[in-house]
Amino acid sequence: MDQLQQVVLDPLKPYLLPITSNLPGPINDAIINLLGAPCHNALLLDIDFSRHPECVSLAVSKALGIGIITAASVVKVPQLIKLVKSQSSEGLSFSSYLLETASFVITLAYNIRNGFPFSTYGETSLIAIQDVVISVLILVYSKRSAQAGAFLAAVGSAVYALIVSDTMVSTTQMKSLQAGAGALSIASKLPQILTIYNQGGTGQLSAFAVFNYLFGSLTRIYTTLQEVDDKLILYGFIAGFCLNAILAAQMLYYWNSPTTAGHAKELGVKKNSTQGLGQKVPAAIATDENISKKTTGSPASTPKSGSSSGRRRG
Repeated sequence: MDQLQQVVLDPLKPYLLPITSNLPGPINDAIINLLGAPCHNALLLDIDFSRHPECVSLAVSKALGIGIITAASVVKVPQLIKLVKSQSSEGLSFSSYLLETASFVITLAYNIRNGFPFSTYGETSLIAIQDVVISVLILVYSKRSAQAGAFLAAVGSAVYALIVSDTMVSTTQMKSLQAGAGALSIASKLPQILTIYNQGGTGQLSAFAVFNYLFGSLTRIYTTLQEVDDKLILYGFIAGFCLNAILAAQMLYYWNSPTTAGHAKELGVKKNSTQGLGQKVPAAIATDENISKKTTGSPASTPKSGSSSGRRRG
């Protein structure tokens, strides 16, 4: 850090200070709210990183957190597009999305109640909304519309009980639920991993979502260590990263494979059906020849002219 300060920042100070000292009011206020006045002064007004390494770590954590929240707003949009275009939920596990939604709703409520910085959990709310939409589409495309309605009602009830109401769930119960949310987050990945393994392909699963999850969970380990002193949340992110790594490895392994094992079987059935039709043609020809032989009484299909005329004269 000292070398960076001496070699890079100090020579650039005369050029950077006029910019960092005259930022627009809203941007300046937002930075103060994110970093606090001391770190704001150290990083922007003094441009002194070497004597305030804790401010540099905080700034990096905040920047990563904002980046994750921004990416979370679109992380599952490709998955939604694939679902809508294909009108199929093949390769997607509803159980996985159900467990993940439950985990995110609990984690969101826990962070809100504890007053943690929004930059450390903001993506949870955005991803939870997208999970709900994807879960409903999976049920609808699986011809289970009634269950989709019940799922929406359950999610709405959970949000009211955990976030809107202050009396239905106590602080002690909230801590127990958060401990369970970590287990739910881990369990939410297992059905998807097993679905991919059993089907021999990733189906409609979005690679964009999988790799963003992997990067996001890794980044959240860093931001939690920097800004949130809560082991329950940290261990959940560590476990989530490990399972996201497995999903990413599956995505790479099955990249060029058929979409699913079921699709491969379907192609096999069609191929066999075509071969059956091809084998049936010679048999039909042979049957026609046999019928012709029995009718004419000769190996050839063309009758003799003499016998034919004789029968007509008789």
